[in-house]
Amino acid sequence: MSMDLPVYFISDIHLMLKRTESAIKREEILYSFFDHVKNSGGTLFINGDLFDFYFEYQDVIPKVYAPFYYQILKLRESGVKVHYVLGNHDFWVMDFINDYLFDEVYENDLKIDIAEKTFYITHGDGYLSWDRSYRVLKRFIRSRLFIWFYRSLHPRIGYAFGRWVSKKGEHYKHSDEYNKRIADEMQKQAKPFFDGGCDYFISGHYHQAKELKDENGKMLILGDWLSFFTYGKFDGQDLTLNHWGKNEND
Repeated sequence: MSMDLPVYFISDIHLMLKRTESAIKREEILYSFFDHVKNSGGTLFINGDLFDFYFEYQDVIPKVYAPFYYQILKLRESGVKVHYVLGNHDFWVMDFINDYLFDEVYENDLKIDIAEKTFYITHGDGYLSWDRSYRVLKRFIRSRLFIWFYRSLHPRIGYAFGRWVSKKGEHYKHSDEYNKRIADEMQKQAKPFFDGGCDYFISGHYHQAKELKDENGKMLILGDWLSFFTYGKFDGQDLTLNHWGKNEND
């Protein structure tokens, strides 16, 4: 796939349904990063959980995200192509997301070639070997039956439930021991992709920032934009993990 370099990867922004002072500050940091991407002339991948909760109705979209809609359209108008991999918090999209907001939207994992390197990109949910019950839940909440039922609810009811299940950020913090267990497990999950010819495996979801090498490839867990403010960058030669605020010149 032909893409303008560099290609940037971010994940787990979790724009909140309530615009608190801290949420607005996080957005300002994100939009400063968007300016950096725009000035680079590159490409942007958003790898899931852009929103902490998003459910699109036929004629209704959440107005609380209006500042983001404006910023992403401004980024695209500058010539930056924006790709969006759906996550477990924001899978339920319709034509506004698909046709108006992003250049490409992916419901599932994807394998692509960029500058003669092969990437496997996944939001990452459901990969852990002990996530059996979650994988059952994931199939259900992505089913046509569930989506039909939820869209039959009045949007105010649907979003009242969304506010109830939406977290404030603390939910995404884990112990060092648990994070290491996840990173080790994801390395095991990535190995077959490296053995099959992939150069890079990119995941979000786990709210830790890790760059891990295999003898045949490299894996990034992208961190988040709640506390890490991390991003992946592919310059045509190598994929690296960077911290916004420390690597502005990248």
